[in-house]
Parts: sequence; structure tokens; C-alpha cells
Amino acid sequence: MLKTFAVSTMFSAVGLAAVGACVPAQAQNGVVRQNEPSYPIASAVEVPAGYSTVYVSGIGSPVTNPAAPAKSVAAYGSMVTQTEESLKRIRDILKNMGLGMGDVVQMHVFMVADAQTKKLDFDGMMQSYTKFFGTKDQPNLPVRSAFAVAQLSNPGWLVEIEVVAVKPPHH
Repeated sequence: MLKTFAVSTMFSAVGLAAVGACVPAQAQNGVVRQNEPSYPIASAVEVPAGYSTVYVSGIGSPVTNPAAPAKSVAAYGSMVTQTEESLKRIRDILKNMGLGMGDVVQMHVFMVADAQTKKLDFDGMMQSYTKFFGTKDQPNLPVRSAFAVAQLSNPGWLVEIEVVAVKPPHH
């Protein structure tokens, strides 16, 4: 983890010197996020020493249409629906640990194309993502990578999301 952080910090410094457009944003409890004003993800996040790291496993959508065939996209909904439901589940997991979406510092989004349309709906994922991050009520942005993958563990899922959150000392 330290090597990754050091590389990320080095990349961020080089990127900041080259771009000059990133804006440092001090978040609650000392977490520092480097944000590019026009994009809803952080380019870098610095977490102070002493924080606990919380890893949330890959989460997909629960069934939203029980009348649809099991393990079908129709059972779980569109990319918009699945992303929103997945993020709600992540929010609930974090809430049970005394944390919120603003404590998320890293996110990996795994997406597949809809088998019927053969299209990956990145815009649909972003439509739901921006309801949880970069809002007036929750301005903290995580660093994020989004991946197109061949398939997910559940054939009906279009998206699976995993996050890393941090908990300040004495929280």
C-alpha cells in the first residue's frame, strides 16, 4: 500500500505541475483531496497517519424486479438503477460502521455491456454516481477507476462496485 501511495503522490505532483488545474480540497478530519474542478472524481487523496482503513467488498444491486427471470438484467434493472442500488448498499454498510459516503477515498467500478444492446452504459453509471459524490450535501470525491469487464459474478449485474473508506482516529 505504501508503494502505491508513494507512486500516486509522485504522479499527482507531476500531474499538478503539468496541469496546474487541480485544486486541493481539505476534507473533514484532515483528509486532503486533489480535485479537478470539471470532473467528479479526485485525482489524488492523502490520508493522514493513524486512520483505519475500511475495505468494502464488491457490491452489486439487489433484485429490483422479482417478477423478472432470476439472474437477468431485467431482475436488477438498468445501469442507472443498478449503480444507485449498489451505492445505497455501500452507504448502508458504511453507516453501520459509523461512516458515510464522504469517508470513501477510493472506488473501483466494474461494468459489463448489456447483453441485449451490446453497449456499456458509462453515462448511466455516472448519472447515479453523481447523486452520491460531488454534491452540495456530500462534496468529497474519491479517486476512482472504472473498468469494462467481460462478465461479473452475477449474470444479471451490469455493475459491481468496491470502495475503500477511512475512519479517523478515535471515531
